[in-house]
Amino acid sequence: MAGSGRNGSTEGRVTGGQLVVEALQGLGVRFVFGVPGGQTLAITDALRDSNPIRFVTARHEGAAAVMADAIGRLTMQPGVCIATTGPGVTNMITGIGGALRDSSPMIAIACNNRLGDLDKDDAQNADHIAILRPLVKWAKLVADVRGIPQAMEEAYIRATTGNPGPVLLDFARDVLETPVERKLIGPRRDFGRLAESPRQRPAGDPERIAEAAALLAAAEKPAIWLGNGSKISDAGEAALKLARRLDAPIITTFNGIGAVPTTDPNVYGPLSRMGTELSSRVLADTDVVLAVGNSLNAISTARWSLEMPPRIIQVDVDQAMIGRYYADRTLGVLGDARGVVDALADALTAAPLGAAAKARKKRLADLARERGTWWARAAEKGKASVGGIAPAELIAAVREATPKDAVAVFDAGNPGVWSYLWEITRPGTYMKPVGFGNMGFALPAGIAAKLERPGEPVIVFVGDGSLGMTLGELETVAREKLPICIVVMNDRGYGNIRQEQILHYNGRTVGVDFTDVDYAAIARASGLEGVRVDKLDGLSGAVRKAFDSGKPWLIDALIDPGANAWTFPLFRRYEAKA
Repeated sequence: MAGSGRNGSTEGRVTGGQLVVEALQGLGVRFVFGVPGGQTLAITDALRDSNPIRFVTARHEGAAAVMADAIGRLTMQPGVCIATTGPGVTNMITGIGGALRDSSPMIAIACNNRLGDLDKDDAQNADHIAILRPLVKWAKLVADVRGIPQAMEEAYIRATTGNPGPVLLDFARDVLETPVERKLIGPRRDFGRLAESPRQRPAGDPERIAEAAALLAAAEKPAIWLGNGSKISDAGEAALKLARRLDAPIITTFNGIGAVPTTDPNVYGPLSRMGTELSSRVLADTDVVLAVGNSLNAISTARWSLEMPPRIIQVDVDQAMIGRYYADRTLGVLGDARGVVDALADALTAAPLGAAAKARKKRLADLARERGTWWARAAEKGKASVGGIAPAELIAAVREATPKDAVAVFDAGNPGVWSYLWEITRPGTYMKPVGFGNMGFALPAGIAAKLERPGEPVIVFVGDGSLGMTLGELETVAREKLPICIVVMNDRGYGNIRQEQILHYNGRTVGVDFTDVDYAAIARASGLEGVRVDKLDGLSGAVRKAFDSGKPWLIDALIDPGANAWTFPLFRRYEAKA
């Protein structure tokens, strides 16, 4: 890297911090999220000269990790976050865990004390690798400046290949700060070529593909159940093609929401431990289910209490996931989700669909009628009962006022549950933390979404509980001048847990109630536009005004306290009539 900075580098000398930034540039990284500290300065100073990378300052390292996670979800390229040693790194833990559980590629950079001071009770001393090893795919202490290029290259490969996820690079401070002769580093690596390499899409063993295709062709009631792996592999269009060929319904896992448009006639919504009645009806009436990029874990199967179809075809890039929970009825196909689904569609297109085709058509027509009834009942049952705005009506009103192609970011808890009712017209426009269920996700993820896709509308749904954990990031929104619309589903407490207590503990609650906080006023004090809404008829207009303004907006929506996601009839599991 040419030029000189405060570190005094010249053309012939380079610091470890500059080498890290050179690698990030070559890999196509556009944003580094973090909170600066003494140990990070060799990297953050080098970022000043690193067109086009921008350092985005978060108000908390946990938010920076979520921002990096969101970049990974949106692009399938690693988001990057950075923190100083000790508490800076430990603050990132939750965001990194969310990326691991939801298979989001990330490079987390920890900046440690000097090599000679490690394990010597230096200030903020911590063993970052020991702390984070259970929550990353791979971790490495970089103790020699000459090893930085290879470490960066390996971090990228490990974060993006197989089942994607976060990796940790822990840099000693003197490795980052001390200038060395560039010739000692070795030849420059072509990071750009690495980042631009086409993704390999193994289509699975041909004999397994043929066996799976035969099972699907003979099935009278097949279904396709898309998981997060379908989103990662961009298998949605291939799945729709296969579904149309088979006249099969598609459902998704909670983490698979957004793999396909919910508006497509073959798509019947998400199935998780809370429902819905419609998607669980599909599975209850299925004889062969094709589970694609779907680990059939606790969240998807209501902790394995769902009655599964007699035959499962499970497609996964991770051999350990195939048949892990239902081995006795599983035909496994090891391979990339899109590659395998494309191969299945080709196999079925080339062969007659057999006598079961008529039964499949009738079943899909019957399910279409059930879907119409379900949506009508959702509108009827979703009205406010006590006061304020019912969550179901809120989702409908905001959806009606939001541009169809908007990126929607939902937080954990009730916002995520009510997102069952959010209409998705384009894949890749929905985010929610699922596997880790980490609260405080939506606001920082929305910030990253708008930075990554500045030309697209972004809407954020966050509960007041989660907003309290990331309230400082409102200043980040204002500082970055990001025109996002933040809808606070304000039930004045930890609403999802309060509702569960009411349901299972005879109405007794503890630790779940807040005082009434005017988040619109806090937003205005932070530099955003803010309005409080307590009636449905004012909500759509506020959302339209937010998007039309081109400014950051927060809408503090007071939620009907009588609404309970745990007992909402449309989210209950379907029970076949005797």
